[in-house]
Amino acid sequence: MSDAASYKRRRSRKKKLNKAADRKPLELLKYYRQMLLIRRFEEKAGQLYGMGLIGGFCHLYIGQEAVVVGLQAAAGSNDCVITTYRDHAHMLVCGMEPGRVMAELTGRVNGYSKGKGGSMHMFSKESNFFGGHGIVGANVPLGTGLAFSLKYRKSDAVALIYFGDGAANQGQVYEAFNMAALWQLPALYVIENNQYAMGTSLKRSSAQTRLSKRGVSFGILGEQVNGMDVLAVKKAGAEALKRIREGKGPFILEMMTYRYRGHSMSDPAKYRSRQEVDDVRAGHDPIDNIREVLLKRSMADEDELLSIDKEVKLVISEAAKVAQNSDTPGRSELFRDVYLSD
Repeated sequence: MSDAASYKRRRSRKKKLNKAADRKPLELLKYYRQMLLIRRFEEKAGQLYGMGLIGGFCHLYIGQEAVVVGLQAAAGSNDCVITTYRDHAHMLVCGMEPGRVMAELTGRVNGYSKGKGGSMHMFSKESNFFGGHGIVGANVPLGTGLAFSLKYRKSDAVALIYFGDGAANQGQVYEAFNMAALWQLPALYVIENNQYAMGTSLKRSSAQTRLSKRGVSFGILGEQVNGMDVLAVKKAGAEALKRIREGKGPFILEMMTYRYRGHSMSDPAKYRSRQEVDDVRAGHDPIDNIREVLLKRSMADEDELLSIDKEVKLVISEAAKVAQNSDTPGRSELFRDVYLSD
């Protein structure tokens, strides 16, 4: 190679590195904002539940923000998402409007399911979000069906199927694994292992506690990931999605994470100590972790992060106003969208 060619190549590489370096702070700030949006949304949802404005069940995602933010950062725009009932965060990261999500939580007509689905049953085909599902583990075979549909239509999209450590013990999960492996479906199974299935420790309910190994008998590879580190999540997600898009079949990612609140708003979480929760908050909080990276690497200063926090709080405040000031469904809506009619 000539000196001139070598020089051009080095220059080109340097430009690429500089562009990547310029992009990095913007990416990290985006992840910071998304995680903060989720947390402030969930905190507000908890308040509205306490005020009696959200009926039924309400499962908060506080502490687990890095999982969905990191994975969706790695996902493509055509990829599909399906999850369980701890689903508000997934909706927000998929691009669904906070005001309409909050309106659905409070049972208002401008919610995503017209106020009739509530916390557990929201969908947005436009955002490729195929629902939170109230039955434990039931979304896994449905998500596998989504993956089958994508392969049948020769799409290069992947179905991201989120479920928890408790759902990982459901029999229908393994039926889905078998079909996905047999037909080499584009399915990414994401086990959000927050270590307590409702109120039972993983060690007390699972003989095999490394859930990333649950697909071994079907030939499905898996990886355990630090789900409190958004960058580690994105890296693992990008690698898994690349592998799936290459036609190598399904993959399992076990995200080691932690929820700070109880299983639902009615759960006092007496099965674990306050010290355990405080220790995780102090040493492993996903938002604090990325905040520290941004400040230490001079990618942002305190004022910039404070400005983001204020902006997010304003967005959530407006979402709550929308939810509280909208109409509830009338009696004429009782049977609408229940039966198919000509």
